[in-house]
Amino acid sequence: MTGPKGHERVSLDSIDLFDPHRYRTHPQHLDWATLRAESPVWRQERPGRPAFWNVTRYDAVRAMIKDTGSYSSTHGNVLDVAEGGDSAGGYTMPLMDPPSHGWLRGPSIRTMSTLVVRRREEEIRARLRRMLEPCYDGGVVDIAGIMLHLPMLAVGEILGIPESVWPDIPAWTMSGVAPEDPVYSAGTTERTLRKAHYQLFAMFSEVIADRRRNPKDDLISVLVGLDFGGRGLDDHEVLLNCYSMVMGANTTTPYVASHLVAAMAERPEAWRLVRADPRLASSCVEEALRWATPTNHLMRKTTRDVEIEGVKIGEGEIVCAWLASANRDEQYFDDPYEFKPDRKPNPHMAFSIGPHYCIGGPAARAVLNVMVEELAADFEAFEPAGEVEHLASNFINGLTRLPVRPRLAPGAGARS
Repeated sequence: MTGPKGHERVSLDSIDLFDPHRYRTHPQHLDWATLRAESPVWRQERPGRPAFWNVTRYDAVRAMIKDTGSYSSTHGNVLDVAEGGDSAGGYTMPLMDPPSHGWLRGPSIRTMSTLVVRRREEEIRARLRRMLEPCYDGGVVDIAGIMLHLPMLAVGEILGIPESVWPDIPAWTMSGVAPEDPVYSAGTTERTLRKAHYQLFAMFSEVIADRRRNPKDDLISVLVGLDFGGRGLDDHEVLLNCYSMVMGANTTTPYVASHLVAAMAERPEAWRLVRADPRLASSCVEEALRWATPTNHLMRKTTRDVEIEGVKIGEGEIVCAWLASANRDEQYFDDPYEFKPDRKPNPHMAFSIGPHYCIGGPAARAVLNVMVEELAADFEAFEPAGEVEHLASNFINGLTRLPVRPRLAPGAGARS
C-alpha cells in the first residue's frame, strides 16, 4: 500500500515508529498521516527504555532541522542510538553542530559538487549501461539488487574507494544500517555490525595510509589534508568520516532508483509520460526523491527547552523529524500519494535542508538523471513479476527485492 486512501486513520496506541521489523510489513504512511492530523508532535513511550518525540508536519520538520542551536546532532541522528548515543558523535559531519560542522562541510562539498560529477558523466553513463545489462535479457530481474551498485558508479572515485571493492560495498554498508534484516544479518545484531565495521574500516585504513603518502584528487585526500579549526584530522577522525560518507551514499541513492522503478511498474501511464518527453527526466527524479524519501527520519537532542506546534519539550529530550511524513504533507503536496513525474513545485526534503543538507545530493541527482534517461531510451515498460520485499529499518526506506520483467522498446538493444 503506497498511502492512505480517503480519510483512513489508525489508533494512536497502535503506532510504533521504532520497531524496524514493522517497516517490512506495516504501511507506515497510515501512521504518519494519522499523526499529522491528530497528534503532530507525539511522544512514543517505550517501557524500560527512553521515550522519544515525533514531529510529522512539513513546517515543523523544516524548522526543526534548520535550527541547529536548539536541536543538536552530536548525540546521533538515528533512532537506533537514541538510548546511548552514537560513539561517532562530534567526529563526523552528520553528527556535528556549527562551527565544527562547517570546517568539514565546506571543503567536502566542493569535492562532491555538480561540476565534478558532470565531468565524469560519460564514464558514469558507460558504467551504468554495463550495470543494466541483465535488464536486456528478456527475463525477470531483481532491480533492487542491481541498483545497489548505482552509487559507486557516481561517487566511488570521488570518495577515493578502490574499484576492486565496489561490488562489496552494498553488503558492507547495508549490514551497518539494517543489521536485523534477514538479507543482511550475520547472526546477532552485534555480530553483523562488528563484521560490517571491520570490513569497511580495514579497507579505509589502507586507503588513508596511502593518501597520506600519495595524495590524490579525491575526498579522502581532502580529509587527510584538511584544516580543521587550526589542526589536522587524525586517522581515526578521517576513518569515521569516510565511513559516514560511504554509508550516506550507498544506503540512499539505490532505493530512490528502486522505488522509482517500482512506481513506474505500478503506473505504466506515468512511465509513458516520461518516455514521451525527455525533458521530464529531471522532474521525474525529483518526484522519486520525494516519493521514496530514502532517509525516513533524522533524530536530534534538544539543547534547551523548546516548543513545537504548542507542545513544550524539555532540554535533553530526543526528538525525531520524520522526513518521510513531511514529504507526504497534504498542506504542501497536492495528491501526495500519487507519483507525478511532472510535479511542480516539488519542495521535498529528501536531502534534508539547511546546514545538514546532504553533500552527496548533486552526485545522486546526476546519476539518477542518467539512469532515467537510459531506461526511458530503451524500455517501454516494467512489468511486476513477484513479491516486493522491504528493508527492516526505521531509518532507511529500502527495498531488498523488486522482481520485474523489463520490456524493451522496439529497436532497443544493449549498448556498451
